[in-house]
Amino acid sequence: MKHYLTIALTALLLTGCGKDKKENQDIENIETEPVVALAFETKEYKATSSLPCKEHCPKVEIAVPEATGPQPAADSINKKIFNTVREIIFFGEKPYDATNYDDLMNSFIQSYEELKKEYPKEALGWEGSIQATVSHRTDSLLNIKLNHFTYTGGAHGYTGIRSLLFDPKTGHAFAYRDIFSDLKGFTDYAEKQFRKKFGINPMNPINSTGLMFENEIFALPNAIFFEENGLLLYYNTYEISSYAEGPKELLLPYSEVNQYLKVK
Repeated sequence: MKHYLTIALTALLLTGCGKDKKENQDIENIETEPVVALAFETKEYKATSSLPCKEHCPKVEIAVPEATGPQPAADSINKKIFNTVREIIFFGEKPYDATNYDDLMNSFIQSYEELKKEYPKEALGWEGSIQATVSHRTDSLLNIKLNHFTYTGGAHGYTGIRSLLFDPKTGHAFAYRDIFSDLKGFTDYAEKQFRKKFGINPMNPINSTGLMFENEIFALPNAIFFEENGLLLYYNTYEISSYAEGPKELLLPYSEVNQYLKVK
């Protein structure tokens, strides 16, 4: 009888040890499983008109980083980039209802062809160009830079730069309140540095030198970039000044602005 009890206890112990070993292996596998990160591949799209053309031929060229990897982050980032491009490449009162880049380009070319048929003698050399890149990336921040140019007639086209800021973990597009811990404090600091760079007396209105800030109140630009050496405030043409004056930019060193940042 004792012999049988010894065998039973030994089997029980071996079973328990085997179970513990398997559980430990499972835990180790979970802990060492690689984390899939976002990846980006540049996608290029091009379109031209089928109408006869000798010079100043219309064209659309789009190059954008396409995110792959964890969802819904990748999908959210791609949708935001597309919707931003859609706000740039259009003709008329509002953006096209396109849902992909090919439809967007075709809509732009179609607008050109309709206008060309109505005014066949006009030299309508339309152009739409987007060059987007991942300009800055950390575990907590993703910055996409879009250089763009559009021309749909007139004396000159429009060149600009846009900045998109994301949480790489969720794909959520950051607003300024998401990246600054003290938005007012940063705005006040930026205004002092802006006045200093562009020679605006602290006692005078912000528009005293010919700028066009709305309601005579300093405001942050629509585009802020995380550069290698600091935070770049970029005011596109027409945002606060005339076309002749061009864009305005101000680089603020991280050593001076880190105190205001939530993410970087």
